[in-house]
Amino acid sequence: MNAWRRLLLAMVCGVAVASIYAAQPVLEAMGRDLGVPAELTGWIVATGQFGYLAGLALLVPLGDVVDRRRLIAGHLAVTAVGMTLTASASAAWVAFAGLAAAGVFAVVVQTTVAYAAAVSPPGERGRNIGVVTSGVVVGILGARVVTGTLAQAWGWRSVYALLAVLSLGLALLVLVALPSEERPGPPVGYRRVVVALGGLFGQRVFLTRGLIAFFLFASFGTLWSGLSLPLADTPWQLSESRIGLFGIAGLAGALGAARAGRWADAGRAAPVTGLALALLVLSWAAIAQLPWSLWLLIVGIVLLDFAVQAVHVSNQHLLTAAHPDRVSSVIGGYMVFYSLGSALGAAATTALFTAYGWAGSSLLGAGFAACALAVWATAGRRPRDSANLPCESGPGPRPGRRCPRGGPSGERGQEARIGLGLPLRRAPNVGACAFESSTPSPIAPSPATPPGSFF
Repeated sequence: MNAWRRLLLAMVCGVAVASIYAAQPVLEAMGRDLGVPAELTGWIVATGQFGYLAGLALLVPLGDVVDRRRLIAGHLAVTAVGMTLTASASAAWVAFAGLAAAGVFAVVVQTTVAYAAAVSPPGERGRNIGVVTSGVVVGILGARVVTGTLAQAWGWRSVYALLAVLSLGLALLVLVALPSEERPGPPVGYRRVVVALGGLFGQRVFLTRGLIAFFLFASFGTLWSGLSLPLADTPWQLSESRIGLFGIAGLAGALGAARAGRWADAGRAAPVTGLALALLVLSWAAIAQLPWSLWLLIVGIVLLDFAVQAVHVSNQHLLTAAHPDRVSSVIGGYMVFYSLGSALGAAATTALFTAYGWAGSSLLGAGFAACALAVWATAGRRPRDSANLPCESGPGPRPGRRCPRGGPSGERGQEARIGLGLPLRRAPNVGACAFESSTPSPIAPSPATPPGSFF
């Protein structure tokens, strides 16, 4: 994949995710204009998140069934419709309907990341995912800068009008500039893909990375969905355009983690995740100083967004490497955790700020970050023993050591290595540790099933 196509896919991600998060710096103005009470303004962002959740379950699996290029273009077109509805809303329910519709089809982000992963050689997958995923963070944080400036000049509705135009333009560009992907096997039925998506939630590595993402983005949403409220209040009383400028600090942090994909390609995903989560916890000590120091707030924002981007890229790299035959479903299932965490953070931070001030929001964000670190630390204990089993060096296990099912190269050993971010190993041809899983893939046809048949 060349640089131009990576940039195009990153732009698609940025515009799509901005349709959900553009409201963050103008929550007060939107709530006032639409008649939404201050303690409920967090639901303006949360509505898009819940729509996004529905899209993850229903639309993302389509990426394993039909041509992702056409799917990306179609999703962008419908997102434009939702943005147009929001921009022209005269009542709160109309705006909420538009935001929900845009949220459902903003899952084009996951289809785009899946497309990038599917067309990338294994040695470049982490790098390409990192570049494309950076568009997500740029969209979330860059939208704050653009939204604040536009809202100051022409009102918050101009933001959604611009997003509608950009979505339609990118839809046309995707059809012209991107090639159709080549699929190695026969097409998979939608019903089977959805069933397989549910099966992912029973896998330990998937659940671990999903729970980390849940708490990660709950912490992220706590900051960015609540930040405009204390900045617009005393003692700072900043304008919408100035509040939006804090997105630049977030961009600096996120782009600073641009090498996270290459770290993952080098097998360092697990230690990078742990260090980044520890940094996330520490960032809230600086963010909590908002009532007294904007400079410490900026430092905290840079650290937080660096940590979030590094963990997010590492998670997606590990999961797509573990399930190369169903990339869309894996990313869609993973992003369910992202969506739920973001919605929780957005809804909870405004309520806590109204009741307890910024100290309450800061404790909430730090608590979410600590939970993510605890999940990573707990999950790292069991796989570390099974990921480096000694039985691969010879034709059988060492004396006195029992080789677990599959050994280091079998089903459980490989899962353990994926969970640690280590390279996969080939199963030996001989010896007690050679293992071929007797459990068929939930998508791949069994030996007794003709290709293309799923029932």
